[in-house]
Amino acid sequence: RMMGLPIDRLVVATNENDVLDEFFRTGVYRVRGSADTHETSSPSMDISKASNFERFVFDLLGRDGAQTQALFGDALAGEGRFDLSQDPRFAEAATRYGFVSGKSTHADRLATIRDNHQRHGVTIDTHTADGVKVAQALRGDPAVPMIVLETALPIKFAETIFEALGHAPERPAKFDGIEALPKRVHVMPADVEQVKAYIVQHCD
Repeated sequence: RMMGLPIDRLVVATNENDVLDEFFRTGVYRVRGSADTHETSSPSMDISKASNFERFVFDLLGRDGAQTQALFGDALAGEGRFDLSQDPRFAEAATRYGFVSGKSTHADRLATIRDNHQRHGVTIDTHTADGVKVAQALRGDPAVPMIVLETALPIKFAETIFEALGHAPERPAKFDGIEALPKRVHVMPADVEQVKAYIVQHCD
């Protein structure tokens, strides 16, 4: 969008671990503790803090490195949060950068997987379902196409797909018999140098 691509909005979808949704709605970035980080059916989105988020905040703050460092250093270390809701630049997250956000729950995922399968004959995974659900809710102008990127194969989340559709997802041929393939496990102590040496020995 900053390079001139005609993108109307960038939709951020989260699951129940809504660190980013909370920020884009309120301006408050709050790192979650383990008690507030939930295990969900879209596990790759089960985060307590957002990776690389400081890069966006750096741009949002006019590329002010000192303020970005203060927020992600002192503020997070001391309070576990920072608040940009009163900073006039926070509004630019939507107006300049096009970000909007929403949250999806387990029930939303099931309903979205089921609806997508019934209407389009396509089975989507749980993470993609989060994206589709939020994208539909925040569609905006129906004349503007909405693109949702599929993020994983449904077979990886067969239990939830079965819960939504009543049958297991189709298994790609390359995964046939994968459970019967030999497993290679080498238990090592928590020692960095030994791990490095093992990699050198076995990665010619």
